[in-house]
Amino acid sequence: MRIALIHALRHSPPPIEDAFRRLWPEPTLMNLLDDSLSRDLARDGALTPTMTERFLRLGRYARDTGADGILFTCSAFGPCIDAVKEDLPDTPVLKPNEAMIEEACARGSRVGLMATFAPTLASMPPEFPPGVTLVPMLIEGALAALDGGDGPTHDRLAAKAATKLRDCDVVALAQFSLARAANAVAAACGRPVLTTPDSAVRKLRALLT
Repeated sequence: MRIALIHALRHSPPPIEDAFRRLWPEPTLMNLLDDSLSRDLARDGALTPTMTERFLRLGRYARDTGADGILFTCSAFGPCIDAVKEDLPDTPVLKPNEAMIEEACARGSRVGLMATFAPTLASMPPEFPPGVTLVPMLIEGALAALDGGDGPTHDRLAAKAATKLRDCDVVALAQFSLARAANAVAAACGRPVLTTPDSAVRKLRALLT
């Protein structure tokens, strides 16, 4: 079985590969990375038809290589990924966060949503169902630290921000790159913490086996 992983941030492959090793090691993984997607979104400030067409081409390429399932790993591109789902109805296509949203909503109605990339906190909340109270938390400076190779500072900033989420039922880490800070966040907030990689692997395995 082949799973295509499509990334818009260079930090995304390691956490999802680690999740597959721990939770479902059997599939063959293929990684497609276009880190200009996140830069272009930050520059343009909104998703565009051109961006959607780029996602459609990536999805079709993954399908044409023989992928049995496709997982996108950047949570700021939900509408573009929806277009790929419609374009490839016979191939399971997952948004990076849909499985985590399902698991978070099963844990409670007040969800802390942490991100280091601001557009994620604009695109992701509409994906939650009615009745869920979201507490969004942008971790200022964390992504810049990670881009500079300073993982410990990234994790420290995430843990510091998490102390403001102690009244939530569950904390959801909205980006694959944030998964590395899961233990630090859990220790800081004392709440259950969900990561997009682990949730996504669990859902893909259920869909394909």
